[in-house]
Amino acid sequence: MRVPPLLISLTVLSSLASPILCAPQSQTRPAQNPVQTPVQNPVQNHDQSNQDQLVRLTSRLVLVPVSVSDASGKPVRDLTAEDFVIEEEGRAQTIASLGEPGNVPVEIALLFDVSGSISGQFAFEQQAAVRFIKEVLKPSDAVSIFSIGATPKIVKTRTTNGEEATTGLMSIEPVKEPTAFFDTAVEAALYLGKTAGSRRVLVVISDGEENYSEHYKLNDALRELQKNDCLFYSINPTGSSLSLNSISVRGQSVMESMASETGGKAFVPEKISDLQAVFRQIADELQAQYLLGYYSTDERADGGFRQIKVQVPKRSDLRVRARQGYYAPGLK
Repeated sequence: MRVPPLLISLTVLSSLASPILCAPQSQTRPAQNPVQTPVQNPVQNHDQSNQDQLVRLTSRLVLVPVSVSDASGKPVRDLTAEDFVIEEEGRAQTIASLGEPGNVPVEIALLFDVSGSISGQFAFEQQAAVRFIKEVLKPSDAVSIFSIGATPKIVKTRTTNGEEATTGLMSIEPVKEPTAFFDTAVEAALYLGKTAGSRRVLVVISDGEENYSEHYKLNDALRELQKNDCLFYSINPTGSSLSLNSISVRGQSVMESMASETGGKAFVPEKISDLQAVFRQIADELQAQYLLGYYSTDERADGGFRQIKVQVPKRSDLRVRARQGYYAPGLK
């Protein structure tokens, strides 16, 4: 049978067009842009930098506050992004931003233990905390205040006014109550996660002797601190006497774990008179912290925990502290 010429022409045209119509769009991206799922751009000749900007709008910028000190413990402030190396689950990440020391606002939740176990030093602790607020808080910073007792209580909601913060702090009174330590730490972390900016810090004045939390345990507290990007600093006012009983030792161990996991630090001043010096050390460290940011090469939105390691390989004499990981976004 003879095929009409018009049908032959249409068949040839169709076979020539099909590779173009069916060819998949390229998914290849430069290795130096460790970002999550790309945004599909219908304009093929769009400028590459604009494409990268659109891609990053769909990615989560992982922020990592980093404290760096020399052998004497003095903060180091003169490093650049090129000095740092960040790995996530053993894979190198590209640093996308660097917040320089003193230029990134800090959001502080001050947790004050009012339970019976530390009531003897209460007044001195209160005055030391007032001085801490006055010395640390800058116009761009904010503070909220919680008391640790039988139930979590927010004494002063977020404020950038130092006078309001100190008034709230001075209104706290000690009580003969048990200690819901984990419940209060989690409530403070969740509060910062809802109200605060990029650099979130819990400063806790307590012996860590948990005995009354109804909702959360240590693992819960660690998870919520990481999920809400909070650093944890603790000051244990019991000093050297904490070694006298197992409950005190366990409480300090708990606070050391929370500090280590988040990139903070746990302090045990030898004497109550050393408390002010400890507050000053925390203040100096917060004012000298870097804030590194990177876009993870792990594209999974599975809510899983990602381990982080931060190093300054060219300066082996320096000590680096940073959060040990973060929780990836979950599926919606």
